[in-house]
Amino acid sequence: MDVSERRACRALGQHRSTQRKVPRGRDDEAALTADLVALAETYGRYGYRKISALLKAAGWLVNDKRVDPSTGSG
Repeated sequence: MDVSERRACRALGQHRSTQRKVPRGRDDEAALTADLVALAETYGRYGYRKISALLKAAGWLVNDKRVDPSTGSG
């Protein structure tokens, strides 16, 4: 396609800086997700803050926002 980055981003309504960096995922994403799901199944009534505290106690370096389902991640 012979469309400039500037024109394509303007047509899609995206900022041009979103096209410059490739998103990086974690190497241990599957293990973190498995641990998070296991804790959520075991402690069904715990909220995201308590689950993230349990993950931190287990040695994970995780932010509360990553565990919170309302933020769209985790």
